[in-house]
Amino acid sequence: MKSVEETFDLISRHIKPLTEYITIPLTEALHFVLAEDIYALENVPDFRRSTVDGYAVKAKDTFGSSESMPGFLTLAGEVQMGEVPPRLIQAGEAMYVPTGGMLPDGSDAVVMIEHCEDLAGLINVFKQIAPGENVISVGEDISKGALLLEKGTKLRSQELGALASQGITAVSVIRKPVIGYLSSGDEIVPIETESLAPGEIRDMNGMTIGALVDEWGYSFQYGGIVKDNREEFERRAKELLARTDCLIVSGGSSVGTKDYSVEVIQSLGNPGVFVHGVSIKPGKPTILSLAENKPVIGLPGHPASAVIIFHLFGKAILELLHGARKQERQLTFAKITKNIPSSPGRTDYVRVRLFEENDDWYAEPIIGKSGLISTLVQSDGMIEIADRLEGVQKGERVPVRIFR
Repeated sequence: MKSVEETFDLISRHIKPLTEYITIPLTEALHFVLAEDIYALENVPDFRRSTVDGYAVKAKDTFGSSESMPGFLTLAGEVQMGEVPPRLIQAGEAMYVPTGGMLPDGSDAVVMIEHCEDLAGLINVFKQIAPGENVISVGEDISKGALLLEKGTKLRSQELGALASQGITAVSVIRKPVIGYLSSGDEIVPIETESLAPGEIRDMNGMTIGALVDEWGYSFQYGGIVKDNREEFERRAKELLARTDCLIVSGGSSVGTKDYSVEVIQSLGNPGVFVHGVSIKPGKPTILSLAENKPVIGLPGHPASAVIIFHLFGKAILELLHGARKQERQLTFAKITKNIPSSPGRTDYVRVRLFEENDDWYAEPIIGKSGLISTLVQSDGMIEIADRLEGVQKGERVPVRIFR
């Protein structure tokens, strides 16, 4: 039985990134991971620009200006967006410039329009400003030759924007992992089954886990359902693993499945199982393995347990497999609305609903057994009660791992 911390440590030691690199258009690169460092080709901006609507001036011409004793400057024209200023600024002059507009030569600051008054070509200035105020200098955002993005960066919208600012239209990235999924158990039936026989359960885990894989930006292959037959289970698992980069198995609830699931996962390849059981609630029977450098994840059969374990360990495994340098945690903090007891020596994860009240965020526990899918529907995330704690107290601010 491993602790949560030991499990994460073993994951980081065993899972290695894919080494297949591809070049794709920037327009298709969202959620891919960079395969190389990228350096800036140009300064951004490549001209001095204003951060406000106002008047470009020589800052020293505004010294001493105030509401009670305004300074007076001569209006020397206007800068049009996307155009070069008509001329340079002389001492005692001001030129109107819009937000993002180019500063005229001779100016070193911009007075906000709110602090000025235009009196038919004579500008009253009611506030003194310092050199560089309300101005972005050449290369202040991105400096030519500087490291723009590191290898291993997962490309979000903001990274794509930074690349676009450099005129980069294609990038070298790590191929997205293909994730295979196999449900097992005599009681599991396809979701399109119209009428359930006594004891049958539709394959909700296949839908839920597949949707999470898609949501996180990876490719998903549903391998279907295998009954409680070891030979068939092993054959189907090997076939699916051969055409994917990671295999997820969600176990059935029969005793037979529990008896041989570890053996089947171990048989898929070396070095084999490195985690068999985690000191956690829910999700204790989690299995993690490595078969010839391909991760294999054995999830609990109960829906809530499967989703929590996949959020916790599955996402970390997929991000490492994809070569992501930093892993996304999506944490926030909220006050817990009631006392929650816990057993020391075991890490507990409790589903919560988030709501805002009186300008503060609260987390309301959604209490329910690990087999209840309704508790996941009602929840926005989960809180962690560390194994050293005996619980959390009402009103305590706790970290929440966001589901959505």
